[in-house]
Amino acid sequence: MFFKHKTVVVTGGAKGIGAACSRLFHRENAQVVILDTDTQGAQLAAELGDRALFVACDVSNEIQVIQALKHAADTFGRVDILINNAGIQRYSTVTDTTEAEWDLVMNVNLKSAFLCAKHAIPLMQQQGAGVIVNVSSVQAFISQKNVAPYVTSKTALLGLTRSIAVDYGPQIRCVAVCPGTIDTPMLRDAIQLSPDPEAVYQECVDMHLVKRIGTPEEVAALILFLSGEHGGFCTGQSFRVDGGLGITIAGSKRSE
Repeated sequence: MFFKHKTVVVTGGAKGIGAACSRLFHRENAQVVILDTDTQGAQLAAELGDRALFVACDVSNEIQVIQALKHAADTFGRVDILINNAGIQRYSTVTDTTEAEWDLVMNVNLKSAFLCAKHAIPLMQQQGAGVIVNVSSVQAFISQKNVAPYVTSKTALLGLTRSIAVDYGPQIRCVAVCPGTIDTPMLRDAIQLSPDPEAVYQECVDMHLVKRIGTPEEVAALILFLSGEHGGFCTGQSFRVDGGLGITIAGSKRSE
């Protein structure tokens, strides 16, 4: 019952990890506010029923963020937990990336987290407590090729996480969660760009020590833990939920 009467705001809450968070926190008795530009968020809020609210919001737009958080606070009386989950992926190197593509990725993946935190923190301070979870990526630590804007944005989220934790503790905790390959619509769409989607999917499976990709529900479970009373000693840190991705060095059979 820890989350009863607490309000959780989930950006990008309509699909994937965001939707899994929305469902899990709602099941744990929280009041859930889904921020998204995708109207599937309205369907999810209707599915959840009482204690769920959808607000159409471009979280890279400050005016819309201010209005959305005010709507959340006016509806439920408070904002306790912010999950900065909204994100997009674009595939390009530094020399291939256009300025417009760079700005788009930075706005959605990084600027949105800054804006939502900026305007959620004063609401949390009024209550004397709050938690912010920034959804980064395992690619804040390791990187595949051809994802320069994405990797940069997700790495920068770790710095934002530390800064919030240092500047606003002890009232407000801030942590980052860094998923590996997760079975989300974004992943499925990316795989379909390949001429051999099945082979790419299998490559994703094989990269992880657990020999599978993760589920949105597994990421949501970690976020729930870090947001609650049992995660109360965690702040300023990043937590990988990545199936062991990137911690081994390939070698010959003789090294086994």
